[in-house]
Amino acid sequence: MKKCTVFAATLLVSAAAFSFAQKKNVPDGYGGITLGMTVEQTKDALKKNSDFGYHGDRDVSLLPGENRVLIETDAEAGHTISFLERCWFQFYNDRLYIITINVNREKMDHFSIFDTLCKKYGNPDSVSPEKSVWSDGNITMSLERPLTLKYVDNETFNKLQKKSLVGPSGTEMTRELFLEGL
Repeated sequence: MKKCTVFAATLLVSAAAFSFAQKKNVPDGYGGITLGMTVEQTKDALKKNSDFGYHGDRDVSLLPGENRVLIETDAEAGHTISFLERCWFQFYNDRLYIITINVNREKMDHFSIFDTLCKKYGNPDSVSPEKSVWSDGNITMSLERPLTLKYVDNETFNKLQKKSLVGPSGTEMTRELFLEGL
């Protein structure tokens, strides 16, 4: 009996170690574009990869708020073989912190991408009907429905989230006080 218990425990530890070893680092971008690049580095990389459909500075916008830039590309315009559609590259303080890639649903399907990501990076950390998420703490990659890949620099994203938090209004605070009094 004791040998069976030791064997079962060893088997469990081995399975857990194998499962952990299967998990690979989450990628920090796609097609030569990686999180943390400057606006200029990203523009140069986009020029080298025609799959994104980058047309130059006309694709670049300033976003409301300080130090925020957005590059939006249309991969479908003039590219009959691209698997991509519209893509967005968001910058804060001249560093790329979000990459959003819409994949052409007529040329690619959700399951094929999901299956490939699982084989390359292990099972997702979370799955819902809306999206599957892989994260290593620093980077989050998600496959969202209908067919969008997103790469996020968690540190910058969280910093901006905290910065944009607005306290509750007087009406909201009064409402909470009322509910607490019930």
